[in-house]
Amino acid sequence: MAGNSDLTVPVSISAGIHIGFIVILALGISFDDKPKQMQTAAASAPAVQAIVIDQQKVNDRVEQLKKQKQDVTKQEKARQAELERKASEARREREREQEKIKTLEIQRKQKEQETQKANDAAKAAQAKQVLEKERADKAEVVRKQKEQEQKASEDAAKKAAEKRKQEEAAAKKAQEERQRADDERKRKEDAERKRKAEADTKARQEREMAEAMAAEQDSLSKTRNKQVLSEVDKYKAMIIATIQRNLVVDESMRGKSCRVFIRLASDGFVTTSQTLDGDQVVCRAAKASINKAGRLPVSPEPAVYQQLKEINLTVSPEFN
Repeated sequence: MAGNSDLTVPVSISAGIHIGFIVILALGISFDDKPKQMQTAAASAPAVQAIVIDQQKVNDRVEQLKKQKQDVTKQEKARQAELERKASEARREREREQEKIKTLEIQRKQKEQETQKANDAAKAAQAKQVLEKERADKAEVVRKQKEQEQKASEDAAKKAAEKRKQEEAAAKKAQEERQRADDERKRKEDAERKRKAEADTKARQEREMAEAMAAEQDSLSKTRNKQVLSEVDKYKAMIIATIQRNLVVDESMRGKSCRVFIRLASDGFVTTSQTLDGDQVVCRAAKASINKAGRLPVSPEPAVYQQLKEINLTVSPEFN
């Protein structure tokens, strides 16, 4: 707009000069007096020369202004091009910045997701450790309980065996005492028999021998019965310990009991289990414990098994 304004002013001046020159020529011509006209024209010659000279200056000025306008237009185009270049560069810079921001946002979200996954994994691992510790603690409690039950069973068996040994020693001692008594009595009888007739001596010896054999048989029978009873007590204690080991107890069963009937096969397999009387809760727990065991300890000796193949037991929950 400024370049156009600068060009319009000289052009307007030039046009004004030309128009003025034409008007002067028109006013200076007279058709009635030609010499005067010529004189006037001659007089006007310096003015025309001046106008021509001024016109050259005007043309030079016009060329100068055109060149200035071209320069201004070129500069304006260069400025516009520079502005467009800078605008384009600014757009590219904004796009790069936006792309960078977008990339950073994606990276941030990825890091958040990775952090969340890591936190979730850490929580899962911690929960797993807690669960494994709880399981390990429960397993340790069960192991200790089984060790205690095993120790109690072994102690009961050891006590039964010790009792059996004591009974056997007592039976042996009694037998030895009876034997000494018999020997003493025999010696006395022999001393008496010596004073009797020979006929009576033989019959008396035979009778005494029969009596001694009967006494010996009776003593052996009693010893065997005691041994059987001792083994019965031992295996009965082991059966009760097995039932107690599988018995699930709670506080409501404290001080209560249940009588049960059990029939066993020769290999210890429970063929029959019945509750006879007692607390219902304890009876249910006792029957469940027997069924869970499936097999109960039995002696390989037939005489002991005969005493235990059908037994009545009283189950009383034990509390630590």
